[in-house]
Amino acid sequence: MTESLFQEFEEVSAKQWKQKIQFDLNGADYNEKLVYKSLDGINIKPFYNAEDVEASIKTPSPKNWNICERLYVGSAEKTNRRALEVLEKGAESLWFIIPKKEIAIEDLLKGLNLEDTIIYFSFNFFSESYFKRLREFFKGKENKVFLQFDIVGNLARSGNWFHNLQKDHEILDAIFDNSEAFKSVISVDATLYQNAGATIPQQLAYALAHINEYLNHFQKKPNFEKFQAQFLIAAGPNYFFEIAKIKALRWLYATLASEYKIPETCHILAQPTKRNKTLYDFNVNLLRTTTESMSAVLGGANTFYNMPYDAIYHKNNEFGDRIARNQLLVLKHEAYLDKVANAAEGAYYIESLTKQFAEMALDIFKEIEKGGGFLKQLKEGVIQRKIKESAKKEQEQFDKGELVLIGTNKFENPQDKMKNELELYPFLKQNPRKTLIEPILERRLSEQLEQERLKQEKAD
Repeated sequence: MTESLFQEFEEVSAKQWKQKIQFDLNGADYNEKLVYKSLDGINIKPFYNAEDVEASIKTPSPKNWNICERLYVGSAEKTNRRALEVLEKGAESLWFIIPKKEIAIEDLLKGLNLEDTIIYFSFNFFSESYFKRLREFFKGKENKVFLQFDIVGNLARSGNWFHNLQKDHEILDAIFDNSEAFKSVISVDATLYQNAGATIPQQLAYALAHINEYLNHFQKKPNFEKFQAQFLIAAGPNYFFEIAKIKALRWLYATLASEYKIPETCHILAQPTKRNKTLYDFNVNLLRTTTESMSAVLGGANTFYNMPYDAIYHKNNEFGDRIARNQLLVLKHEAYLDKVANAAEGAYYIESLTKQFAEMALDIFKEIEKGGGFLKQLKEGVIQRKIKESAKKEQEQFDKGELVLIGTNKFENPQDKMKNELELYPFLKQNPRKTLIEPILERRLSEQLEQERLKQEKAD
C-alpha cells in the first residue's frame, strides 16, 4: 500500500510552528527560554521537522550487535575457565587484556569456538614476537579476531612510545604486513578523549585525525586496499547526542576512507564513559550505564562492553560483572534492541545532530591536518590544551550544580560512607615521570568532591 494518508491536512512549516510557540510564550524570549546551548557547540531547538534534515547524511549500521565481556588475563588457565563460563551466561564476544608476554595463547583459548565468537585482544606491551605466536596459532583457522594495536593512542595516554618512534613503527609495519589471519590489527582508542573531557565534535575529529596517521603511514603497502579500522568509543550521558556521535563517526570514517580507496566500513567497540561515574550513591551508575548502552547500540556500535557499576572502586567481581552483563541481556532480549537495524534512522532530531556533529568534526579535522597532523599537534600540546579547555568548562558546570550527578552534587545521602569500601584507588593517579609529550589524562567530574567527602569521613 503506497497511498498517501492525511492529504486533507495542510502541512505545517517550521516557520508556522515557531510563530505559534512565540505567541504562546506571551512575550518571553524564544531563544532564552527554549533553546538549549550545549557545551558541544550545538544549540538545541525545542522542535525539529523535515526541513531540518533536507540534506541529511546516510550512515550504515550493523545488522546486529554483540554483548561483550572484558577479561584481564592474570592467568591463562583461570581466564579460560571464566571465558567459557560467561559465554554460557549470555556473553557473545570476549575482550582479553593481555598484561605480559608470558601468557600462553593456547591455554587461554582452549575450548573456545573461534569461528563464531568475536574476540578482541588488547595488550599492555608491544611485541612482534608475541604477535608471531598469535599469527601461528590462528594460521588456517576460521576466526573473528580483532587485535588492538594503537601506538599513537599509547603515546597520547602515557606520553611515551612503547619503545621509541622508530622501533614502534617497525614493529607496527611487521604486524600490518602479516595481518591476513585477523579481521583487523589497527585500532583507535577514542575513549581517552571522552574520558578526559573533550566535546563530541572534538572526540570525532581526534578519532579521525588519529586513524589518519595510520592511513598515511600504510597507504603505500600492498595490502592497504584491505585495511580494516577499529574504533574504541566511550558513550557519554547525553542520550541523543551519543546516538548521533556514533552515526557521525561512521559517516566521517567512510568519507575519509573513500579518499584512500579502501573499505568504508569500520568496526566499533563501545563502552560507557568513566567521566560521570561516581563513588557515592554508586547504584545510580547502573542507570547511567543503561542509557549509555542504549545510545551506543542505537547509534550503531558493533559490540558493547558494559562497565560494572562498582568498577571505579572494586576489583573485578562476579556480582558486578553479572549485573553489567544482565543489563545488556535485558536490552537485547527483552527490549528487543536487536530486532531493528538502524532504528534511529529518520528521527529529525538525531539526523540533525548527526549532520551538525559531522560538519563540526570535519572542520576541526581540517584544522589539525593544516597544522601538520595529529602527531605533530600532540607533540606541540595543542590537542591536550583544547581538551583541557573543554574539560574545564564541563567541570565548572558540575561545580556550580548546573550539571547534576544524582547522589553526588544533588540529593546526597550524608549516611553514605565509602572509606572502607575502596579496593581500588578511584582517583587520577599522579605518576611523575619523564615523558616525550604531555599525556592526556582521564578524570571523573566528581573526583574533587569525593575526595573532600572521604577526608571528612576519616576526620569523623
